[in-house]
Parts: sequence; structure tokens; C-alpha cells
Amino acid sequence: MTRLRLAYPLLALALTASTLSLNAVADTKLDQSVTQALPKLEKLYLHLHQHPELSYQEKATSERMAAELKQLGFEVTANFGGYGVVGILQNGEGPVVMIRADIDGLPIIEQTGKDYASKVTTVDANNNTVGIMHGCGHDIHMTNLIGTAEQLVKHKADWQGTLMMVAQPAEEVGGGAKAMLKQGLFSQFPTPDSIIGLHVSASISAGKVGTVSGYALANVDSVDISIKGKGGHGAYPHATVDPVVLAARTVLALQTIVSREVSPLEPNVITVGSIHGGSKHNIISDEVKLQLTLRSYNPEVREQQIEAIKRITAGIAMSAGLPDELAPVVYVHDDETIPSTYNDPILAAKVKASIEAELGSDNVLIAPPVMAGEDFGLYGLTPEKRPITLFWLGGVDPKQYQASIDSGDALPSLHSSQFAPDYPLTIRTGVRAMTRTAMDLFNQASQ
Repeated sequence: MTRLRLAYPLLALALTASTLSLNAVADTKLDQSVTQALPKLEKLYLHLHQHPELSYQEKATSERMAAELKQLGFEVTANFGGYGVVGILQNGEGPVVMIRADIDGLPIIEQTGKDYASKVTTVDANNNTVGIMHGCGHDIHMTNLIGTAEQLVKHKADWQGTLMMVAQPAEEVGGGAKAMLKQGLFSQFPTPDSIIGLHVSASISAGKVGTVSGYALANVDSVDISIKGKGGHGAYPHATVDPVVLAARTVLALQTIVSREVSPLEPNVITVGSIHGGSKHNIISDEVKLQLTLRSYNPEVREQQIEAIKRITAGIAMSAGLPDELAPVVYVHDDETIPSTYNDPILAAKVKASIEAELGSDNVLIAPPVMAGEDFGLYGLTPEKRPITLFWLGGVDPKQYQASIDSGDALPSLHSSQFAPDYPLTIRTGVRAMTRTAMDLFNQASQ
């Protein structure tokens, strides 16, 4: 089924190329308009960057987004699905296009050295004082949302339909999209005909955009494994069943799921990120705890991973002679599960063509899928099965990008304390790309 879908982009490009060539390449009006709006947008970005809030705590951020949309004339609903904001702008008969941005920050102490760096701290759920930083570019995403909204309002005569702007909370913990959909995002508001979003990239030069057709981001699961044993004195291991040894066997055995059980044509990752057990040199403990992250694209592979983990851990415990009551416990955090993001190929082709028409084909790259997760994928998995597409917005200062190419030194990644996008160029590029895409989606559907 996936192979059949991948044939569609060529068809969609052929269908849209003639339309886009007429209304985008030669039109410099949008570029000039965005350039004029940049000072205000940069000011908004700096405010958002310096006032980040953690997931489920985005009260002030939400209020600012609601105020910005109201000022532009949107009908705004605040505190939807937590601190989510929905802005609706009716502009005649036509399709419904939804644009989404996420709004939460991360518990990171910023170390960029920028004079506008975040200095915000807070107390987390474990009563620890932590820094807060927009280390994943959500400040760029929000600024782009408002900038795009402003341009579409300014150019209302150039499109018609219903524009739906969504500022979504709690993306970093995988809960925001779920909460907004559960509260009735597609029933209390117009159901979108297409859904688009962007994500800033820490590996693409600012001024450029990366597009993906098909799977773009991964399924993500957090799994806890509790491995039991029979503890005792470290000098008498024969009188125990050592859970540390069982855990070591388990860590190695789990890698055979990736290398020997799942098809090599199906990308997937099983990483043991944490292992804890024991308290002293000469004591064999009763339990060792593992924490895993699972990544895949295909939902069937995700299920295969989980079932194999349960089977392998149970088999190792059985081989050690442990009774059933000491069988390992495998716990999947369903509340944190994030499905893969599948960019609808037809919509992805339209988005790519629109951005190429606005920015030039030299500035649009074909980006590979990544094993990171994004709850944006949930918007395409509702009973309505609306097409979604998320594209990558280059954020790296072009000089820094070239220096990295020349030296081979790695760039700061997303979620890094040193991640600092070239925000003026990134914002300008993102607003142009998103605005043109939305206009074309409105106009193509009405032709």
C-alpha cells in the first residue's frame, strides 16, 4: 500500500504545475509584504523566545497567541484542549485549510550566549529547578503562524475559503494534539480539507525548505521493563538469580529484534536509554529497571517490536529458572505514544510545488524521513482521514552551515542548549512558504 501511495506525487505535480506557474513565480508582492512585516515578527519572536513555558503550563504563551489572532480579526477560542488556541477566519465560499503550530518549550538551560537568551527557570514535577528554552524551535513555529495569518488577512482578495489557525500545546510530551482532538477540534470547528504545518530544521540552511512525501517522522513509544531476580550476597552468586546479568542479556537480545526479526526494509530503532539496579558492590539485588525508546514508521512494525520485547524478556527469565511470579514486567506508556507522521503524497506534492514557485526550486530540498517524533501525525489519523503534510524549515545560519560542511564539525541539534536559529531569515522564508502554500490550496480547490 505504501508503494502505491508513493506514485501519487508525480501525478499531483503534473496537475498543479500549470496553476502555480501562473500565480506565484512572477509575483513579488508577497515577498515585499513579508519583508515589511519582519520587524514586528522579529519582535514577537524575541518575546516568545525569552518567555518560554513548559508543556501543560503555556498560559501566557496561549494568551499572547490568542491576542495576536484576535487583533487580526480571527474568531478565537482559547483554552481548548488545555492551553490550545483555535482561530477561524471566514473568507467566502471555499475549502477549509488548517495551519498548526506548537507552543511549548523544553526543560533546558540555554547556553547559546545570545543577548536574547532565555533566562527563565521553573520547578518541574519532581520539584527540581530547571531552565526553560525553546530548544525545538516552537518560537519560530508560533511566529510563522502569526506571520502567515497576517499575510493571508492582508491578501484576502487573493483567496477564498475558511482559514483555521491552531496553536497547539504540549507537543513535547505527546499530549497536545490528543487533547485538542478529544475535545472536538474537528466537530466544534469546520473540518479541514487539508492540514499543513512546519518544523524548523537544525540541519538545513536558513532560506531553504525540506519537503517529504510519505513517512516523515516516526512512531515513538516509551517502554519500562522491570527485570526480577533473587538477590543475595555477591560472594555467593550460585545462591541467587542475578537480575543484573539477566538485564545484560536482555539489552543485547533486544537488538536482535532490529537486526534479525524486523525486515531490513522496515526502519526501526530500539534504544535502552536507562538501566538502574543494585545498591552496593557486594549485594546482588532483586530488581533491575530498564527504560527504552522505540522508533518505527510502519504501525505493524511498532506492534512487532512490543510483542518481541515481551517474548524475549519472558524467555530470558524462564531460562534462568525464575517462577511465574517473578516474570519481568513490560509497561508501555500508552499516554506518551506518538504515531508516525505520514505526509499525504498528493498534498505533499502540492506543498512542494507551491514552495518551489515562491522560493525557487534551488531552495527546496527533498528531506529524508527522520526517527524523531511529532504528534502532528495524529491530525491525519482521525475518522475523517484528512490529508496532512509537515515540511522542514531551514534554520541554520548559512555561514555557520557552510563552516560545518567545510570543517566536518557537527551543528547543534534540536533540543540542544546551543541551538540558535538564524531567526530573521528563517521567519521570512517560513512565512512566504506557508502563505503561498495556503493560498494555492484555497485557489486550486476553487478552480
